[in-house]
Amino acid sequence: MAKQNTQPVRLYVNGAILGYKRGLRNQYNHTSLIKIKGVDSKEETAFYLGKRIAYITKASTPGKDGSKFRVNWGRVCRSHGSNGVVKCKFARDLPPQSIGGRVRVMLYPSRV
Repeated sequence: MAKQNTQPVRLYVNGAILGYKRGLRNQYNHTSLIKIKGVDSKEETAFYLGKRIAYITKASTPGKDGSKFRVNWGRVCRSHGSNGVVKCKFARDLPPQSIGGRVRVMLYPSRV
């Protein structure tokens, strides 16, 4: 059986960081709001609950593994509002300069 010349499988969906969970006067940095691309309703966010999120940054010096990329891992906790925004918690709180930036919403772990 010959191997097909196909593209590698993409195991993530892009997302945008909107900001932190907040009220009128208080801001809670431990929870971030993420808009997932292609998700436009509260019902569609149910698939992404529990999925892992990667916030990837580039550093000037290589790490222990020789890579200049750093990854802050998080997890989708619950939905926020009715337009496909989710609340996420990261291992380390996202820095303020990440607002407006991109994250990868991984399609694992699967709950199917």
